[in-house]
Amino acid sequence: MNRDQAFEFLDRTARGIAEMFGSSCETLVHDMGVPTHPILSIYNGHVSGREVGSTMDIMGIGLALDEQAATTDQVNLAATTPDGRQAKSSTFHMIGEDYNLALGINFDYTSLVFANRILVDLMSAQSDLQSALWQEGNSRQLADLFERCLASFGKPADALSKAERIRLVAMLEQQNAFSFRKSVPYVAKHLGVSRYTIYKYLGEITAGPGES
Repeated sequence: MNRDQAFEFLDRTARGIAEMFGSSCETLVHDMGVPTHPILSIYNGHVSGREVGSTMDIMGIGLALDEQAATTDQVNLAATTPDGRQAKSSTFHMIGEDYNLALGINFDYTSLVFANRILVDLMSAQSDLQSALWQEGNSRQLADLFERCLASFGKPADALSKAERIRLVAMLEQQNAFSFRKSVPYVAKHLGVSRYTIYKYLGEITAGPGES
């Protein structure tokens, strides 16, 4: 492949990528055989404000590249244009006997950054509705869960043995009762034990028989 054929291939590729990914995607072909790597063709040049013949890179810097940078592919690197646009940049080289050309791809994702901020703001909440409606963990759902599990023992909570209390806590854990806000204080209060005891029970349940 001679220089003209290499350029024709890279130029077609640059044009196709720009059309496929739209106006936020700038593509171009550099002559890397020249220290200032001038642009031979460019599509969607408004992303960086460059045109054919420009020797500036996407960051607005016109310095000559070192030998390694002029021959090594650079993939998916962050860059900021002179006017503050945020972009991802890649460069792919095609080197022959008498040429060193490169395909550059720069995707401007600035609008996505702003869109993400809006989405995060829309999805944010101060607290959950359940906690707001039922304070101190005394949610109706937690209370119902506790009463159903306790009923299976056929005796009041203050009559349970330690082994039965652990079994009750295990039943509550299996039904995700401890995912409720302040569920540990609630269960501790209704079993007449400390919060530390409930955490200890949960630790024993997690460890399993014979484990510590």
